[in-house]
Amino acid sequence: MSKHKSVPAVLDPLAQYANQIQQYPVLNKEEEFRLAVRYHKHKDLEAAHKLVVSNLRFVIKIANEYAHYGLKILDLIQEGNIGLMRAVKTYNPYKDTRLITYAVWWIRSYIHDYIQHNWSLVKIGTTQAQRKLFYKLQQEKDELSKLELEQTPKLLAHKLGVKEKEVIEMENRMRSRDVSLDTPISEDEKASHLEFVADQQNSAEQQLSDEEQKIIVQQKMEAFEKHLKGRDLYIYKNRLISENPMSLQEIGDHFQISKERARQLEERIKQKLKNFLSESDH
Repeated sequence: MSKHKSVPAVLDPLAQYANQIQQYPVLNKEEEFRLAVRYHKHKDLEAAHKLVVSNLRFVIKIANEYAHYGLKILDLIQEGNIGLMRAVKTYNPYKDTRLITYAVWWIRSYIHDYIQHNWSLVKIGTTQAQRKLFYKLQQEKDELSKLELEQTPKLLAHKLGVKEKEVIEMENRMRSRDVSLDTPISEDEKASHLEFVADQQNSAEQQLSDEEQKIIVQQKMEAFEKHLKGRDLYIYKNRLISENPMSLQEIGDHFQISKERARQLEERIKQKLKNFLSESDH
């Protein structure tokens, strides 16, 4: 793609770059599908270019989520753009999934790798839980700061659901910088930081697979919801899939039934959902 047309160079301040990419409109689902098929079938570079530039604004939004790591936002955007181009190259338009939904994992993967290269952290973490803590810790500290709460290891540990010792260890690692990526992670481990970063990129395929599975389940859940009416629909939306679910007592009070009856109705809906998902797999 780069030999045919390049995306706008990330050389100017963020505002100027953001204004520059506004000239590329967001594609609707039909336009995106036609272009994606052209590239998927015929390797049409003009189509690939349009797919990339129409999604550049989303890369800015994702990159801003990592601004608190102290790295230049335009550098993060540039890495995200590379991830976006990688996503366009591997995107399958026949999966009935929008490109940006698929691309977000590639974008994040490239940004994660860039952060790790430039922070040069001593053993960020070799487990999935440790890597998650690395990215969640600073976000949680920012949230506590907004609430004017003291960012104590104990409170952070409680908020993140980890041990206080893990928070203290990760904070110490995050303060350790400018360590060669070629040096061993520790005296007891021969693996280098470069190997750890490579491992992160290898996990991108698994992340993509997981995301596609989530999309499939979500589509099935939406299809199931269309079969519900009245009381069942209310309980499903306000109890089973709500981010802030009502209690069984609240459900009972709403319909003027007992808490036990509300529980029975909930179990019946769960069984219906289980049967629906099972039948849709065949």
